[in-house]
This record gives sequence, structure tokens and C-alpha cells, in this order.
Amino acid sequence: MPELPEVETVAGDLKKVLVGKTIKSIISFDKKTFVTSLPSLRRAALGHKIIDVRRRAKMLIIDFGKHLLVVHLKMTGQLIFQSNKKLIAGGHPIVSTGTTVPNKFTRLVFTLRDGGSPRFGEAGTLYFNDIRKFGWVKAIKADEFSVIDNAYGHEPFDKALTFEKFLSLINRRLRTSIKAALLDQKLVVGLGNIYVDEVLFKAGVRPARLVKTLTLSEKKKIYLAIPVILKKAILKRGTTFSNFRDGAGQKGNFVAYLKVYGRAGKVCKNCGQLIKKIRLAGRGTHFCPNCQK
Repeated sequence: MPELPEVETVAGDLKKVLVGKTIKSIISFDKKTFVTSLPSLRRAALGHKIIDVRRRAKMLIIDFGKHLLVVHLKMTGQLIFQSNKKLIAGGHPIVSTGTTVPNKFTRLVFTLRDGGSPRFGEAGTLYFNDIRKFGWVKAIKADEFSVIDNAYGHEPFDKALTFEKFLSLINRRLRTSIKAALLDQKLVVGLGNIYVDEVLFKAGVRPARLVKTLTLSEKKKIYLAIPVILKKAILKRGTTFSNFRDGAGQKGNFVAYLKVYGRAGKVCKNCGQLIKKIRLAGRGTHFCPNCQK
């Protein structure tokens, strides 16, 4: 599943081509794609101009002002914008079809036009594809977004996420591993398997450590490592994993900077010892037994 840097990258790339365009038509090929009904989706989007595309947690938000489309790519979701001049693919690529759209995995098709006037011609098409059908699209009123928003924790770059606030959040999970605590989207959003492993390596803390065993100094190191790792990953346009591609259809190149994730059995770049892999919190978990205590 794409994590914060990957979704941030896709949102930024799609924002450049979608803002200012109006939804002209919506075609559905699969009702399972919707959390809300197709008629509700059409009422929210048809004839309305897109004013923003942004990220919240691991979700993409297409903003029409009074209404929003909230999109979650989950494990195999993909968004492709296609026009005469551009082709932007973001999310999980479908190897068998490449960027050919529509295809047998296409669930939704949004036809767009420039500006707000019907006299303008078509200005491209946005396709939502999904192999395993775990991804979803929800149409809501903008003033009702708080219902979804409140189900998630703090953004890692939010100024309100002070060290004191971070302590109060992870201390709710004293009897769980620090990895499980960081994966909990009700505490801090956007961190998934890759970046939790990388954050804990930078902080020098083993993923299996229970939160209650961590010192104040170790918690501070984890807190400081989170924005450092995520900002660097965003700068590198995310990490290549499960064939993820960014909004330009390119692989994220943060993979070259990974210290532990996906490196089981390889030497640690810091100390030369072998990176270990265990199963923790239902995930494959990587760490250096020498650098992390």
C-alpha cells in the first residue's frame, strides 16, 4: 500500500493537471468501487470545477468546494490521467495492461473539460483502476469531511504534533511494540511498513521494543526521525515497492537510500553486520541487531 510520501507525490502531480478542470461525465464499471452510490457521486462531481487535489493520511482528496471526492488506492489502486498532451499514472501499475486505458481493471472513468463552461471541449480523462477492488471512492459534502478526518491521527508535519503531544499519543500503547504504535493511523498518519522500519533504524531502536521500555531520549529520537525520513522520501518521490509508480509513471528512487527495509541478509550500511528480518505486527520487519537496541 502506498504510504505518505507516495500519496503526497501522486497528489502533487495530479494537482498540476486537474485543478481548473470540470467533470463532464462519470462512467462506472463496478459498484464495489463506491462507498457512496453512483448517483451521489454524480451529484457531487458532475459539472463542478476542481479547485484542489491534496492528501490526507494515505487518501487523495479531489476538492470541488462544496463537495469532495475521497480516494483510497489501497493495495492495487491506480489513477491515470490521459489527454492529447499528457499521460500521468500514479499508484500501483498493472503490468499486463501498462498504461493502456480503459482496460479490464478500470472501475471508474471521469471525463473532464477545461474551465467551467460546457462550450469547452474535452480536456482529458481520469481513470480509476484496481485489480483487487480494495480501493474506494467516496463522495461527501466538504463540511462533513470531519467525520473521516477525525478518525485519523496527526499529520507528521503538523506543528500541533509537538514532542509532548507525540508522547501522549504513543503512551496510549505502552504494552505494544513501538512498531505497532507507529503503524496505528489513529496516532500519527502516513507511516507504513517501510518508513516505520527506516524511522526506527535512524532512531537506533529495535521495532519489537515495547513502548513502556523506551526511555524519554529514545522517544525523542523517534519523534525527530519521523519528519526527516518522510521529507527525504518525498524529495526522492517515494520508494519503489510492489511496483509503485508516482504521478509521472516513474519509480520512486528513495529505494537507493533505504537502510534496512528489504535488505534482510545484506550488510548494514553503518556497521557491516547482517540486517535481520522478523515478523512483527503482522508485517515483515527489518532491523540491524547492532545499530538498534
